[in-house]
Amino acid sequence: MKRSFSSRQRVVLASGLGLIAATYGLVRLVYGLFLPDVQRDLALRSDAAGWISSGASAMYCLAALAGFVLAARVPRVLVAVAAVVAGGGALGMAAAVAPVSFGVACVVASGGAGLASPALVQLVAARLPAAAQGRAQAVVNSGTGPGLVGAGVLALVLLPDWRTAWASSGVFALVVGAVLLVSTRGGRPGHTTRTPVPDTAWWRAHGAVLAVALLFGAGSAVVWTYGRSVLVDAGAPVVVSVSAWIALGLGGAAVVVTAPWTSRLRARGQWAVTTAAVALAVLALGTAPQSTPLALAACAVFGWGYTAATGALIAWTTEIDPDRASAGTSVLFVALVLGQAGGAAAAGALLGSSGAPVVFAVAALVTAACAALGLRIRGAAAARSSGCTPPMPRPPHGARSRHPAGP
Repeated sequence: MKRSFSSRQRVVLASGLGLIAATYGLVRLVYGLFLPDVQRDLALRSDAAGWISSGASAMYCLAALAGFVLAARVPRVLVAVAAVVAGGGALGMAAAVAPVSFGVACVVASGGAGLASPALVQLVAARLPAAAQGRAQAVVNSGTGPGLVGAGVLALVLLPDWRTAWASSGVFALVVGAVLLVSTRGGRPGHTTRTPVPDTAWWRAHGAVLAVALLFGAGSAVVWTYGRSVLVDAGAPVVVSVSAWIALGLGGAAVVVTAPWTSRLRARGQWAVTTAAVALAVLALGTAPQSTPLALAACAVFGWGYTAATGALIAWTTEIDPDRASAGTSVLFVALVLGQAGGAAAAGALLGSSGAPVVFAVAALVTAACAALGLRIRGAAAARSSGCTPPMPRPPHGARSRHPAGP
């Protein structure tokens, strides 16, 4: 960090990044990594696993909406609840002795990510210098990728002992939450953002984008829920199936490297490129899981495409109405996660009867449709014709969104 940050502010950044890593990478998105071992020990059926994933996605949406409403007023309270919900839920999963108790704990734990994101946007805005806001938000919001990599390392060291892995994640979430609360105690809050309430024209302008976000969530859910399972079923050893998950996290982290290139594209161009990459990755993983090099490459491409696609959604709503970009991002992310809820349930229901290649191929087709449909959306022009605020000039290369990491 540059000297513009004091020691206390560095702790805020590090613990904020840690909370995102914990609530997203180590708790919410790691479900599919440990799923094969959980299914074996708890006799958890594939269809039930899909419904648990759907319930977790729905809980994330509810928590995100609550966070959007409350974050400006009580961000530290939301941080505390997020840490307790994510950490306690992970510990509950570690202690579960039956599918029902495991499922309840998993659904509850997923709410931590939805609460943490808006709270951290407010805390970083309030506690760090205005001149360093972009860099500070980028640091905090980059936690998902390292969290996924950390989960993969835990799995390599501990599996098949998934209980200790979940317990470790839960303890980490509680610890970084406590550190963040201590580091933000006292002092005078700085500027916080309050977003204008969207009107009817705003919703009309976002309608098509909401639709493709929903479809993308449905198409990508199969990898988050059953990505490792399909590798295990194809005979991949633990080290390969877990390394694929680490590759997924590294792919997500690589978005920082490719951002100067993707930022040159308009939002719908970013969307087409990134969702097309996800479609190819889903197809490759589902139809050729026995090929280790291809599976690892597919997971890396999926991680990059998924993370970059969430950035495209942020850019899209900013083009439509920059004054309400925060509200637009929250709503689009909720739509994406609702799509994941439906996609996970549908994949779980079809997996037993149709098989992984068919289910993954259908998911890839849905995701490819997102890319094609995205190119047909008029984007910012639709906003102007609907009466929304016209788009502002694109930010310079290297500028980053202040919204939290994608769902």
